[in-house]
Amino acid sequence: MTIFKTRRELQKFALETKRQGKVIGFVPTMGYLHAGHTSLIDIARRRADVVIVSIFVNPTQFAPTEDLDRYPRDFERDLKLCTEHGADAIFAPEPGEMYSPDASTWVQETMLSRPLCGASRPTFFRGVTTVVSKLFLLAQPDFAVFGLKDAQQLFVVRRMVRDLDFPVEIVAAPLVRDADGLALSSRNRYLSDDERKRALSIHRTLLKCKSEILSRGLAAAPGILNEGKAALAEAGGKVDYLELLDADDLEPVDADTREVLLAAAVFFGTTRLIDNELFEVKK
Repeated sequence: MTIFKTRRELQKFALETKRQGKVIGFVPTMGYLHAGHTSLIDIARRRADVVIVSIFVNPTQFAPTEDLDRYPRDFERDLKLCTEHGADAIFAPEPGEMYSPDASTWVQETMLSRPLCGASRPTFFRGVTTVVSKLFLLAQPDFAVFGLKDAQQLFVVRRMVRDLDFPVEIVAAPLVRDADGLALSSRNRYLSDDERKRALSIHRTLLKCKSEILSRGLAAAPGILNEGKAALAEAGGKVDYLELLDADDLEPVDADTREVLLAAAVFFGTTRLIDNELFEVKK
């Protein structure tokens, strides 16, 4: 296992690896790894000659009021998990290494990033697309693995790669849940025992809404979503959003919609959790 702390060290390693004709798989993370992250590393390991994992809590995707300072960190645990799952290198820079004090260049996707998390966290995706662009240039991956738990992020990055001609394949990995159904997230550690029990209502609500939509059709979706919001509120959640969008363009569904993203963001206590169901609908 090689640990890189500087951009130039990583880029030198990646370019030399490419010259040797080896396939690089890349898994970008913010650390505090869990089984969802390690599933991404496992996918990369099966396809790549060399697997690089980045561990970087990216400050540009946090608003001033958000949890940058208290975002969980445990590098030694992350290192152990990366080693156990076969990663070859870790890139773990400090914020000052990734951004110059007078940095003034951004990469921004302007369509898929508008709804859902983009509406409630308006600077979030600009930070994501900028740091992912930088990481792609440094790690030189042939492919990068992103989890469907952050479905909107996956769609935004995929659009950015298409529009800017990055020579990187974006591989979508299945959402991973805990045994009780809660979507795995580094932020789950913030939840009290009671909040965690109440947070299970997110997945239950998504499954119920999905079943009702498949049974009653898209025309019934507004009422179904209102019932879902009421159920989440009854469970003690503060609903940021519960929406059904066309998975192709993240626009409202219409008669031509074939695949939908049913997505939720809900606060339990001060912890904001996201979850989704991606599924096809009949015409």
